[in-house]
Amino acid sequence: FLSGPNIALPADAPYSQAHYEHVCERYGDPAQLARYDTYFVDSITVLSRLALMWAKTQPQSVSERTGKPDTRGAYGLLGTEMLGALSQLQHARGKHVVFVAILDERMDDFNRKVFVPQIEGAKTAAELPGIVDEVVTLAEIKTEEGGSYRAFVTQTMNPYGFPAKDRSGQLDLLEPPDLRALIAKCAAATNAPKGAITQQPINEQE
Repeated sequence: FLSGPNIALPADAPYSQAHYEHVCERYGDPAQLARYDTYFVDSITVLSRLALMWAKTQPQSVSERTGKPDTRGAYGLLGTEMLGALSQLQHARGKHVVFVAILDERMDDFNRKVFVPQIEGAKTAAELPGIVDEVVTLAEIKTEEGGSYRAFVTQTMNPYGFPAKDRSGQLDLLEPPDLRALIAKCAAATNAPKGAITQQPINEQE
């Protein structure tokens, strides 16, 4: 409903033309969405928990041999369904799609501090940055004078170790915590004439 059908999918698949028509019958003409230019998924953390609860009720999550719950099967299904849904939303024509996630601080195998989005299932967390154009972390930045301020960290190579990526090439390392302004700045790359502004390409804490 939000992003239109995927006509390459068979009729019995989610997001197919048949699925889209069924949803439109239930929710009405999708033209009503024209007044919105941005969709928020707040949060993908909660969405993944709900999706995992659903996955555990499916046949793939039960061992055919023992009849007992199959955790690996549940997480495999979770990853497939989450990535399918996020990819479908990402292709919403003429819309900005914002995925919000809690950011976890963990220690890796080498006892180094790392930050990762809090999402059930490693597959979704690992592949989400490749699906989206921009990944930003809303963080508290310390100043040399001992103060602090909030800012969006937007570039992969940043001194804070936060997940970030800027495919637009328009963003500074730190941007004001104004999402509307951030989206507008990224969109400038799409609207600019060829050969205008190019910088090197470049996730989100709540």
